[in-house]
Amino acid sequence: MRRLLLGASLCLLLTSCSNIAYYAQAIEGQVRLMVAARPIADVVSDAATDPGLRQKLEQASALRNFASRELALPDNGSYRAYADLGRPYVVWNVFAAAELSVEPRQWCLVFIGCINYRGYYDKNDAERYADQLKQTGADTYVGGVPAYSTLGYFDDPVLNTFLRLGDNEIARIIFHELAHQLIYAQGDSAFNESFAATVETEGMRRWLMHSGTPAQRRDFETQQERKAEFHRLIADTRDRLRTLYGSSQAPNEKRLGKAETFAEMRRAYADLKLKWAGYGGYDPWFSQPLNNAVLGSVTLYTQWVPAFQSMLEQEGGNLPCFYQRVALLSHLPKTARAAALDELLAKPIIPSLQNHFLRPPFL
Repeated sequence: MRRLLLGASLCLLLTSCSNIAYYAQAIEGQVRLMVAARPIADVVSDAATDPGLRQKLEQASALRNFASRELALPDNGSYRAYADLGRPYVVWNVFAAAELSVEPRQWCLVFIGCINYRGYYDKNDAERYADQLKQTGADTYVGGVPAYSTLGYFDDPVLNTFLRLGDNEIARIIFHELAHQLIYAQGDSAFNESFAATVETEGMRRWLMHSGTPAQRRDFETQQERKAEFHRLIADTRDRLRTLYGSSQAPNEKRLGKAETFAEMRRAYADLKLKWAGYGGYDPWFSQPLNNAVLGSVTLYTQWVPAFQSMLEQEGGNLPCFYQRVALLSHLPKTARAAALDELLAKPIIPSLQNHFLRPPFL
């Protein structure tokens, strides 16, 4: 558990390490998080604990046990402690892309490889870095993050930053972050996040089948349908922009086309809201200034989800077998991995897994 801190500390002593201040804030932030963590059993048994917090922690513990027992996710010390950080997000991620490109910028870090975002424990630090990137002409976006995974280097705790979001989000986050501990391909954020998103969604279906009411299951499926339509809108917009940016048009013409493409996306969202009987859950996302980096912050988590869903369907919902196939993909070169996922995208997903709750007999 201490090897990450040791390695990062050594990095600070090496003249070849770049951006010492960034690694220093990362080490300090992780240490503060670890110091704040208390075993959930101790918090629950403490007479001074707020009853509402106690109930949420008991629910989180039940979800944690379900994750290992029913979803074959790692059974370790993660999410067995609680930390109140006194802020709404654990980190703020900076996303960036060139003004006329949908390809997200990458940052390469020790231990975890290259990723498509850069995290800061202080919002002001994140915004200052984003401003620096803006001055170079880049599109940027700063988004608050309620949880992250240390990939098994540490026992990640339950945090107030996601406990406040409600039972469904607590479940999603625990399932998602434990999936990162199970399989992680260095340098491929879209692969890692899409895999974890697939596990979180399947985990939610099985959890609601196990503990939810029919109404809760219907609400979840309605939300999944809306989310799928939102993600299709994002993917279509990204495809249109990619075509535009790759065209022979002059830069100013591309800028005008970019603005019109984002305006069209807003109009398409207004049409979706009418279809959804006025549901406005995505209003905050559309109310912000939209650019390539904002778009990338979504596609990063969804690009390969249909491919992973198809793979899970091919395995008959058998999660351990699914994990084995994903692990094999994670060891391929990135280009070969993308080609394999593209092939899966070309195959339709059978509705049995897409729209219904499965709880196979082997789980």
